[in-house]
Amino acid sequence: MKARSVITIGLGLLLFVACKQQEQQQVEGENYPLLTLKPENRQLSVKYSAVIEGKQDVEVRPQVSGTITQVCVEEGAHVQKGQVLFVIDQVPYEAALQKAEAAVATAEANEATAKQTLEGKQLLYEDRVISDFELRTAQNSYKSAKAALLQAQAEKRDAENNLSYTLVKSPVDGFAGMTSYRIGALVSASMTDPLIRVSDNSDMYVYFSLTEKQVLSLTAQYGSLDKALESFPEVSLELNDGTVYEQKGKVDVISGIIDKTTGTVSMRAVFGNEGKRLMSGGSANVIVPYDREECIVIPQGGTYEIQNRIFAYKVVDGKAVSTPIRVFEVNDGKEYIVEDGLKAGDVIVSEGAGLLKDGTVVSGTKTEEN
Repeated sequence: MKARSVITIGLGLLLFVACKQQEQQQVEGENYPLLTLKPENRQLSVKYSAVIEGKQDVEVRPQVSGTITQVCVEEGAHVQKGQVLFVIDQVPYEAALQKAEAAVATAEANEATAKQTLEGKQLLYEDRVISDFELRTAQNSYKSAKAALLQAQAEKRDAENNLSYTLVKSPVDGFAGMTSYRIGALVSASMTDPLIRVSDNSDMYVYFSLTEKQVLSLTAQYGSLDKALESFPEVSLELNDGTVYEQKGKVDVISGIIDKTTGTVSMRAVFGNEGKRLMSGGSANVIVPYDREECIVIPQGGTYEIQNRIFAYKVVDGKAVSTPIRVFEVNDGKEYIVEDGLKAGDVIVSEGAGLLKDGTVVSGTKTEEN
């Protein structure tokens, strides 16, 4: 009996001590990091899907028909403006030029003969040897000879042009693309596929779009599209592999036309391409920075979520009070900008909010967000 009494007394003492410790802990409060909120400035960014194109991305096509006799370009090679890329069979065009030159020579002789005849008829007419009809006939013959000469000269120029078109040249400086055309291939000016593409990749154009509402907001903020363009910040480029391109870009064009299908306005940013890392036809994301001033920022660790609603614990009279908030997620994945529910001067639990319960007494060191 004595042993049982001793055990009972010992258990009672343990329960008494535990209750005292719990009461003391409740009075002192659980220790959590606290944060006093104040207005702050943040630079945020928004991404827009984009397409990359060369400064000049030209499809090279033949202007005359014939078979390819020479391929003078290597695929992927750097080419210069005016450099010969392909040669089309020149024999028929050289023959056509010789024929046109002969026609010009004949027309020149006929024109000279008609001119001499007219000069003689004029002298005879002045001496009243011939009639007005004969003089007018000579004049008309001379006009016809001059017209025939002009036509022959035009056909000669056309033949010269056609012969020059047999040398297919690069219209720009850039890099040659791939081609499936080889020696002996028959080509024509009406073919749908280009012989080759040449891209000037010294600078790259990156095209993206803003919504009509966003463009109207820019216009309202700056007064006009031109002023909005001047004030537009430098943009970054996120490549398809997730890396950010090392050079910044500048938005240089805002289209003044709204696409009826998408309801968007096209934009163009220019990026330097010294390292030739950007390739024409690629896809990327344009990152546009913008500033949020005098906003309330809290760490995401100071929030918890229930049924797609976000809550924070505001400390009121030493107790944690669950407070629903509306937030904007900062792009660093660590913070929220509070749109509604908290204000400057409020004290919140900045970490471990998911472990707390509403009404818990809390204590800790107050800090201010930097």
